Amino acid sequence: MPDGGRSAAAVSVGGVTAAGAELTLRHPVERFALDNGLRVVLAPDRSVPVVAVTVFYGVGMRNEPEGRTGFAHLFEHMMFQGSAHVPKMEHARLVQAAGGSFNGSTHQDYTNYYEALPAEALERALFLEADRMAAPAITQENLRNQIDVVKEEIRVNVLNRPYGAFPWLQLPRIAFDGFANTHDGYGSFVDLESSTVDDATDFFSRYYAPGNAVLCIGGDLDVDDTEKLVRRWFGPVPARDVPPTPPTGEPWPSEVRRDVVEDALAPAPAVALGWRVPDPVGDFDRYLGTVLLAELLSEGDASRLERRLVHDERIAIAQSSYVGLFGDPFDVRDATLLTTQVHHPAGVPVDRVLAAVHEEVRRIAEDGVGAEELARVQARAEAQLLRQADSVLGRTLAFAAAELVHGRAELAGELAARLAAVTPAQVRAATGDLDPGTVAVLELRATGGRR
Repeated sequence: MPDGGRSAAAVSVGGVTAAGAELTLRHPVERFALDNGLRVVLAPDRSVPVVAVTVFYGVGMRNEPEGRTGFAHLFEHMMFQGSAHVPKMEHARLVQAAGGSFNGSTHQDYTNYYEALPAEALERALFLEADRMAAPAITQENLRNQIDVVKEEIRVNVLNRPYGAFPWLQLPRIAFDGFANTHDGYGSFVDLESSTVDDATDFFSRYYAPGNAVLCIGGDLDVDDTEKLVRRWFGPVPARDVPPTPPTGEPWPSEVRRDVVEDALAPAPAVALGWRVPDPVGDFDRYLGTVLLAELLSEGDASRLERRLVHDERIAIAQSSYVGLFGDPFDVRDATLLTTQVHHPAGVPVDRVLAAVHEEVRRIAEDGVGAEELARVQARAEAQLLRQADSVLGRTLAFAAAELVHGRAELAGELAARLAAVTPAQVRAATGDLDPGTVAVLELRATGGRR
């Protein structure tokens, strides 16, 4: 939209609850764009004196070039090391002094930064985000320090933790072919150690352009006043070329792919199955059936795999199924997986576990899904979405992700109703993608832990 224009849409967050009551929680969303390309979404909610400020940049793990694995996450750390007018550690001090909180995170397709503060501190948060969008402190000292911090994070979260890389870092390299989808998004020590200030400067210039970002502000705000503040602080940030979205889609698999990893820290073996699923953006209606299929398979004590594997046959210690690398099915582009992971006793053969999972999928394919069972799953999924949207920060993050990934912030408010409209036939059809002949299987052998 040209600078100066603003559009509004009523966004409904709701659907049918487990009790059958209709919810009509409405949050108006307004948007405009600056001359430098920054897309802005405003979601006012005057019910509580709190605001959330989120900036989502269209760069994530899948944008990393070969030889620079882990760089998106490393640069997230760099963005907290000060900026042109904010000394190191001052960002944290200013937010916390106002009674607020802040953080950031790196995903496959974006990196985000956010603050939640009292409403009167809105301008402070806008200044802080605009200052680091314009000029983060990229120095040799900061880079060296954050390389060490990230390496320690990898040691704690991956290398020295049972199942630390399983399956999120290990399964994609079996299921996919392209570098964007297969490489270690946490980064190798070799790649991290060889990173330079020039690399960081180039990464910032390429991916942190205003036109590659979405600024979403939610909570107790006046739309006109907030727009003036946004233009005041973000308008002067220079425009730069916007990089194209990386091609991450891949051909559909045509065979079983299988591999084995060993984990000396794991107390029990495990196995992960990964199936390609429909395009989360381009084939959204079909994708919704897959999302509910994952819920039906494993969420709650009444789910198919929980009953069979854990309670009835006792061939599993724990199981879970989810869509998307990080378990959020709505913040990812193609290609992605429905993953089922099962931790099982050492005496249970892995092929017995695999056979049971495939049989449960086959039963859904052949017998379908009852309306009552599907309604229970839909109610659970809706309740989770409503809990996430209950806080100003959670709702604002959801709007920002939907705007960046799907091009429509409104989608975040429509998800519960869209899921409630999925039919048993759609869920049954989704089993067609869970073909035993095209699955990727990662077996984890516990080689040193307690059996």
